[in-house]
Amino acid sequence: MKSFNKPGFGTHRTVVGAGYGMRDWLMQRISAVVMIVFTLVIVVSCLASKSTGYAWWAGLMANPLMQAMAMVTFIALAWHAWVGMRDIWMDYVKHAGLRLALHVLTIVWMLGCLTYAIRALWRI
Repeated sequence: MKSFNKPGFGTHRTVVGAGYGMRDWLMQRISAVVMIVFTLVIVVSCLASKSTGYAWWAGLMANPLMQAMAMVTFIALAWHAWVGMRDIWMDYVKHAGLRLALHVLTIVWMLGCLTYAIRALWRI
């Protein structure tokens, strides 16, 4: 007769998975903080300015520090969106082929958006 209380039979559970949990959680929080800091810098600059418009924005983005902050923020935004979308595809799309296609399309879309944002930033 088998004993159901033996180790390895019903008492231990092997946790499997991609192992992204903590790293992804941390990356979501770090990228969110980067976006919040940049947003606060823009809002404070806007409130401190006497006038806003294209000339103000172009002057603000002419500063190399602001350009670097904007680039880091765009990269953080793309990473934040990628982690969120990847988790959605992994949780809700069960068909492996469809999930792979959605991952690829998401990566292509995110890279396109990031490229467009960087080109727009450097054109100002």
